[in-house]
Amino acid sequence: KVHQEAKRFARDDYDILLIGHEGHEEVEGTAGEAPEHIQLVDGPASVENVAVRDESKVIWLSQTTLSVDETMATVDRLRERFPHLSDPPSDDICYATQNRQVAVKAMAPQCELVIVVGSKNSSNSVRLVEVALQNGADAAYLVDYAREIDASWLDGVSTVGVTSGASVPEVLVRGVVELLAEHGYDDVSTVNTAEETLTFALPRELRPARTARK
Repeated sequence: KVHQEAKRFARDDYDILLIGHEGHEEVEGTAGEAPEHIQLVDGPASVENVAVRDESKVIWLSQTTLSVDETMATVDRLRERFPHLSDPPSDDICYATQNRQVAVKAMAPQCELVIVVGSKNSSNSVRLVEVALQNGADAAYLVDYAREIDASWLDGVSTVGVTSGASVPEVLVRGVVELLAEHGYDDVSTVNTAEETLTFALPRELRPARTARK
Protein backbone atom coordinates (compact mmCIF):
# COMPACT_ATOMS: atom_id res chain seq x y z
CA LYS A 1 0.00 0.00 0.00
CA VAL A 2 2.77 2.43 0.90
CA HIS A 3 4.61 1.54 -2.33
CA GLN A 4 1.51 2.39 -4.34
CA GLU A 5 1.11 5.68 -2.48
CA ALA A 6 4.74 6.55 -3.19
CA LYS A 7 4.32 5.89 -6.92
CA ARG A 8 1.06 7.81 -7.05
CA PHE A 9 2.42 10.96 -5.41
CA ALA A 10 5.63 10.77 -7.42
CA ARG A 11 3.53 10.81 -10.59
CA ASP A 12 1.82 13.94 -9.25
CA ASP A 13 5.31 15.47 -8.73
CA TYR A 14 5.12 15.72 -4.90
CA ASP A 15 8.12 15.80 -2.62
CA ILE A 16 7.58 12.69 -0.45
CA LEU A 17 8.98 12.71 3.08
CA LEU A 18 9.33 9.07 4.17
CA ILE A 19 9.47 8.74 7.96
CA GLY A 20 11.50 5.69 8.93
CA HIS A 21 14.85 4.26 9.97
CA GLU A 22 17.80 4.44 7.62
CA GLY A 23 18.82 1.01 6.34
CA HIS A 24 15.51 -0.70 7.17
CA GLU A 25 14.50 -3.05 4.35
CA GLU A 26 10.99 -1.61 4.12
CA VAL A 27 12.31 1.96 3.85
CA GLU A 28 14.77 0.96 1.13
CA GLY A 29 12.01 -0.81 -0.79
CA THR A 30 9.61 2.14 -0.61
CA ALA A 31 12.29 4.69 -1.48
CA GLY A 32 13.25 2.57 -4.49
CA GLU A 33 9.82 3.15 -6.01
CA ALA A 34 10.54 6.86 -6.60
CA PRO A 35 14.06 7.75 -5.45
CA GLU A 36 14.04 11.13 -7.16
CA HIS A 37 10.97 12.22 -5.17
CA ILE A 38 11.55 10.60 -1.75
CA GLN A 39 13.60 11.88 1.18
CA LEU A 40 14.12 9.83 4.32
CA VAL A 41 13.25 11.55 7.61
CA ASP A 42 14.75 9.51 10.45
CA GLY A 43 13.10 11.10 13.49
CA PRO A 44 12.38 14.69 14.57
CA ALA A 45 16.07 15.61 14.79
CA SER A 46 16.53 15.12 11.04
CA VAL A 47 13.70 17.47 10.04
CA GLU A 48 16.08 20.45 9.85
CA ASN A 49 17.92 18.76 6.96
CA VAL A 50 14.82 18.43 4.77
CA ALA A 51 14.61 20.62 1.67
CA VAL A 52 11.63 20.66 -0.71
CA ARG A 53 10.98 22.28 -4.08
CA ASP A 54 7.42 23.50 -3.48
CA GLU A 55 6.04 23.73 0.06
CA SER A 56 2.48 23.39 -1.29
CA LYS A 57 3.24 19.91 -2.72
CA VAL A 58 4.73 17.95 0.16
CA ILE A 59 3.33 14.74 1.67
CA TRP A 60 4.58 12.37 4.38
CA LEU A 61 4.51 8.59 4.33
CA SER A 62 5.91 6.24 6.95
CA GLN A 63 7.50 2.89 7.60
CA THR A 64 4.64 0.64 8.73
CA THR A 65 6.34 -0.76 11.85
CA LEU A 66 7.22 2.50 13.62
CA SER A 67 5.90 3.62 16.98
CA VAL A 68 2.77 5.68 16.41
CA ASP A 69 3.98 8.26 18.94
CA GLU A 70 7.41 8.46 17.32
CA THR A 71 5.87 8.95 13.89
CA MET A 72 3.51 11.70 15.00
CA ALA A 73 6.30 13.55 16.83
CA THR A 74 8.17 13.68 13.51
CA VAL A 75 5.02 14.70 11.63
CA ASP A 76 4.40 17.54 14.10
CA ARG A 77 7.95 18.79 13.61
CA LEU A 78 7.61 18.56 9.83
CA ARG A 79 4.35 20.50 9.94
CA GLU A 80 6.05 23.29 11.88
CA ARG A 81 8.45 23.69 8.95
CA PHE A 82 5.94 22.97 6.18
CA PRO A 83 2.44 24.15 7.24
CA HIS A 84 0.89 22.82 4.01
CA LEU A 85 2.23 19.30 4.56
CA SER A 86 -0.33 16.74 3.32
CA ASP A 87 -1.25 13.57 5.22
CA PRO A 88 -1.32 10.19 3.46
CA PRO A 89 -4.79 9.10 2.31
CA SER A 90 -4.85 6.24 4.83
CA ASP A 91 -3.05 5.14 7.98
CA ASP A 92 0.35 3.71 7.02
CA ILE A 93 1.15 2.20 10.43
CA CYS A 94 0.26 -1.49 10.23
CA TYR A 95 -3.02 -2.15 12.10
CA ALA A 96 -1.45 -5.09 13.97
CA THR A 97 1.51 -2.95 15.01
CA GLN A 98 -0.72 -0.10 16.12
CA ASN A 99 -3.14 -2.33 18.05
CA ARG A 100 -0.27 -3.91 19.97
CA GLN A 101 1.17 -0.54 20.90
CA VAL A 102 -2.22 0.64 22.19
CA ALA A 103 -2.56 -2.55 24.27
CA VAL A 104 0.92 -2.14 25.75
CA LYS A 105 0.14 1.47 26.68
CA ALA A 106 -2.90 0.22 28.60
CA MET A 107 -1.00 -2.67 30.20
CA ALA A 108 2.37 -1.12 31.10
CA PRO A 109 1.24 1.06 34.05
CA GLN A 110 0.00 -2.10 35.82
CA CYS A 111 3.23 -4.08 35.27
CA GLU A 112 6.61 -4.04 36.93
CA LEU A 113 7.96 -6.12 34.04
CA VAL A 114 6.90 -6.46 30.39
CA ILE A 115 8.20 -9.29 28.22
CA VAL A 116 7.91 -8.81 24.46
CA VAL A 117 8.17 -11.96 22.37
CA GLY A 118 9.85 -11.12 19.09
CA SER A 119 13.08 -10.94 17.15
CA LYS A 120 15.70 -8.25 17.73
CA ASN A 121 15.63 -7.44 14.01
CA SER A 122 11.85 -6.88 14.13
CA SER A 123 11.26 -3.14 14.21
CA ASN A 124 7.72 -3.42 15.57
CA SER A 125 8.86 -5.75 18.39
CA VAL A 126 11.65 -3.38 19.44
CA ARG A 127 9.11 -0.52 19.45
CA LEU A 128 6.92 -2.46 21.90
CA VAL A 129 9.77 -2.56 24.44
CA GLU A 130 10.17 1.21 24.07
CA VAL A 131 6.43 1.82 24.41
CA ALA A 132 6.28 -0.29 27.60
CA LEU A 133 9.13 1.65 29.21
CA GLN A 134 7.68 5.00 28.15
CA ASN A 135 4.28 4.15 29.64
CA GLY A 136 5.05 2.99 33.16
CA ALA A 137 6.71 -0.44 33.12
CA ASP A 138 9.73 -0.62 35.43
CA ALA A 139 11.52 -2.98 33.05
CA ALA A 140 10.91 -4.50 29.61
CA TYR A 141 12.82 -7.14 27.67
CA LEU A 142 12.68 -8.63 24.19
CA VAL A 143 13.01 -12.42 23.86
CA ASP A 144 12.75 -14.82 20.94
CA TYR A 145 11.89 -17.81 23.14
CA ALA A 146 10.81 -18.54 26.70
CA ARG A 147 14.24 -20.01 27.51
CA GLU A 148 15.80 -16.56 27.06
CA ILE A 149 13.98 -15.22 30.12
CA ASP A 150 16.41 -14.58 32.97
CA ALA A 151 14.94 -15.67 36.30
CA SER A 152 16.55 -12.64 37.97
CA TRP A 153 14.15 -10.40 36.00
CA LEU A 154 11.33 -11.79 38.14
CA ASP A 155 12.88 -10.92 41.53
CA GLY A 156 10.40 -8.81 43.49
CA VAL A 157 7.99 -8.65 40.57
CA SER A 158 4.30 -9.27 41.25
CA THR A 159 2.83 -8.47 37.82
CA VAL A 160 4.30 -9.38 34.42
CA GLY A 161 2.92 -8.19 31.10
CA VAL A 162 3.36 -10.31 27.99
CA THR A 163 2.95 -9.17 24.39
CA SER A 164 4.43 -10.08 21.01
CA GLY A 165 5.48 -8.66 17.69
CA ALA A 166 2.93 -8.62 14.89
CA SER A 167 4.15 -11.80 13.14
CA VAL A 168 5.17 -13.93 16.14
CA PRO A 169 3.66 -17.46 16.18
CA GLU A 170 1.18 -18.03 19.00
CA VAL A 171 3.11 -21.09 20.17
CA LEU A 172 6.06 -18.89 21.21
CA VAL A 173 3.80 -16.65 23.27
CA ARG A 174 2.21 -19.70 24.93
CA GLY A 175 5.68 -20.94 25.81
CA VAL A 176 6.43 -17.71 27.69
CA VAL A 177 3.08 -17.81 29.52
CA GLU A 178 3.69 -21.45 30.53
CA LEU A 179 7.18 -20.69 31.83
CA LEU A 180 5.85 -17.78 33.87
CA ALA A 181 3.18 -20.08 35.33
CA GLU A 182 5.98 -22.40 36.51
CA HIS A 183 7.38 -19.42 38.42
CA GLY A 184 4.04 -18.73 40.11
CA TYR A 185 2.53 -16.30 37.63
CA ASP A 186 -0.51 -18.43 36.90
CA ASP A 187 -3.28 -15.84 37.32
CA VAL A 188 -3.65 -14.60 33.73
CA SER A 189 -5.90 -11.81 32.48
CA THR A 190 -6.16 -10.43 28.95
CA VAL A 191 -5.99 -6.76 28.01
CA ASN A 192 -8.39 -6.08 25.12
CA THR A 193 -8.15 -2.72 23.39
CA ALA A 194 -9.09 -3.68 19.82
CA GLU A 195 -10.92 -6.43 17.97
CA GLU A 196 -9.08 -7.49 14.82
CA THR A 197 -11.50 -8.69 12.14
CA LEU A 198 -9.42 -8.09 9.02
CA THR A 199 -8.97 -11.17 6.82
CA PHE A 200 -6.83 -11.65 3.71
CA ALA A 201 -7.90 -13.55 0.59
CA LEU A 202 -5.60 -16.10 -0.99
CA PRO A 203 -3.61 -14.81 -3.98
CA ARG A 204 -5.51 -15.38 -7.22
CA GLU A 205 -2.88 -17.86 -8.44
CA LEU A 206 -3.51 -20.17 -5.48
CA ARG A 207 -7.30 -20.23 -5.54
CA PRO A 208 -7.81 -22.72 -8.44
CA ALA A 209 -5.24 -25.14 -6.98
CA ARG A 210 -6.97 -25.04 -3.61
CA THR A 211 -10.37 -25.70 -5.22
CA ALA A 212 -8.96 -28.58 -7.28
CA ARG A 213 -7.59 -30.35 -4.19
CA LYS A 214 -11.09 -30.41 -2.68
